[in-house]
Amino acid sequence: MAGDLVAFWEVPLNDGLHRIEFEHGTTSGKRVVRVDGKNLVRREWMFKLVGDEVFKVGRTRCVIKVEPVGGFSYSYELEVNGKSYRRFTEIQTKAMRTWIVTIQDETYRVVLEKDTLDIWANGKKLEATGEFVEDGTETHFNLGDTPVYIKAVTSGKRREGIIHSLIVDDTIIPETIEQ
Repeated sequence: MAGDLVAFWEVPLNDGLHRIEFEHGTTSGKRVVRVDGKNLVRREWMFKLVGDEVFKVGRTRCVIKVEPVGGFSYSYELEVNGKSYRRFTEIQTKAMRTWIVTIQDETYRVVLEKDTLDIWANGKKLEATGEFVEDGTETHFNLGDTPVYIKAVTSGKRREGIIHSLIVDDTIIPETIEQ
């Protein structure tokens, strides 16, 4: 019953953008946690309508907190790896760079984890080779049969730091901002 859907969140992880949905039947006591369209948690006839629902998306620990706000109204908050949803997405935005690119009719979501320099495409970690070049570094890998690379250069500004660019066929692909 779609009428019990009370909250949803889009969570950016290195293996993809995951949609988390929460159903809370306040008359039936039902709770359903759905991730990317698949049920992870399903509970029927719960008498306690408040409390935490703990689950994992891959290796990432998530908690939906159900709190009363008066009468038969409830608030729903998501925590990801011990941080509020808002704080977690802020941290992820700083720690990852994401590009969406289509090559030969296939769309790739490419993610660079800035702290580990791991590169992911469509949820799979890729083999990559880095090299120093005159103005920075280039990290080479393939998307399908197409060779591409991420170029890292200094911005020259302390607050901006290093600028990462995905380059496909000598074309810079604009970064995607996931919120």
